[in-house]
Amino acid sequence: MTDIKNKLKLLKKIPESRSKSQVVQDAWSKIDKDGKITTREKLEQLINLKRDKPEKPKPRPFEAQEREPFQFTENPYNLDARYGKISISEGLDISGDTLALLSQDAAFKDIDLSTALFFDLETTGLSGGTGVIPFNIGMGYYRDDKFWVAQYFLGELGEEERMIRELSRFLADMDFKSVVTYNGKAFDMPLLETRFILYRTPLILSELPHLDFLFPARNLWKHKYESCRLFYLAREVLMTGRDEDIPSAEIPWRYFQYLKTGNFDLIEPILYHNAEDILSLLGVVIMGASLFASDLEERDVDAMDFFGAGKVLEKVGEREKAADYFQRALNGSLSEEAGLSTRKRLSLQYKKSQKWENAVLMWQQMAASQTPSSDLLFSLRELAMYFEHKEKKLLEAQRYAEEGYVVARGFSSSYEKDFIHRRTRLNQKIRKESEKNRIEREATKQSQKETS
Repeated sequence: MTDIKNKLKLLKKIPESRSKSQVVQDAWSKIDKDGKITTREKLEQLINLKRDKPEKPKPRPFEAQEREPFQFTENPYNLDARYGKISISEGLDISGDTLALLSQDAAFKDIDLSTALFFDLETTGLSGGTGVIPFNIGMGYYRDDKFWVAQYFLGELGEEERMIRELSRFLADMDFKSVVTYNGKAFDMPLLETRFILYRTPLILSELPHLDFLFPARNLWKHKYESCRLFYLAREVLMTGRDEDIPSAEIPWRYFQYLKTGNFDLIEPILYHNAEDILSLLGVVIMGASLFASDLEERDVDAMDFFGAGKVLEKVGEREKAADYFQRALNGSLSEEAGLSTRKRLSLQYKKSQKWENAVLMWQQMAASQTPSSDLLFSLRELAMYFEHKEKKLLEAQRYAEEGYVVARGFSSSYEKDFIHRRTRLNQKIRKESEKNRIEREATKQSQKETS
């Protein structure tokens, strides 16, 4: 009986837009269509019906909560743990030569990622400057057969000096040999240096070799993906399924709201986002480095990846290796734009080594494009120059110069001027040659008459 009374009390919470008795009667009739269930079963269904539509709690003013002034957290990942397509341990297999290639810094040749610090800041602003404070410093590093993700979080702005000094001691104890960031050379490192200077503390990271992976990432994947933002590459290259969990512009606002309210729920998504950035950075470095591995034939590398890796090799002067990668790219499926760019890069290398037959083949393949572009105009100009100066086939050179002029009109004023000048010169040469040939023919005829 007591149980029944308690259940009946629950029914009193049904909204009173109509009379309580009317509500109960309507619900009761709706449940008891066949008249075959007991009173107890009817009550149970009435209660469940109410539970399906809970009342929305009335909003109440948020009460400020007490904040921790300063926090340090450290979370380990086993080396055999996976993040998308990669295993955490693969970072330890990247050679110093590959890191030197990606960073364009020979200082990496004698070190590897076992002593590297990955770091990423969350700040009170996105533009930099002395007024911008890094309220969360995310770090990643290998230690004791694990990969650790650590975070310094500033709960009170007045504790920044303490955080900086704690971080300084931590960096000295860990004795890192290099730094890895994503856009860190332009943003994170200068900002951290400013904060250390304000508190008269030396930042030992400033002296270390620095791989800012944003730059190799653009060379490797800009032509392949619509964005080179870190979360996007983590999704597309690493297959993590990661989305933009929190927009960058929202992060400062969340932090300032937290300072006002103490509501740590505002901060937890930022800390998660920062930890994901550290793991994503490790992952894309591993994927980028894998394109230069010795077992490349066994890996799943597509034509667009070969093209991007070729650009990286080309930048550091590895021309023969770059040519090999570009040729592999042409053996696969490339977009029209990437195909033109690949042939252009290959042709310039063939031209420099005077492999004219290979260079001409590249230019002729480019010239077959139906889409006006600077690469198409480049190929037509190169062909015009080749046939004019190397083959001395002026009519062939004139044909390419005329075609280049037609394509350039309204598309590229610089190429248009070039082809106008080239056509004029070729026409003059052709007339002179024609006149010279006419004179030579007449002289030959005259000579033949005199001989006869």
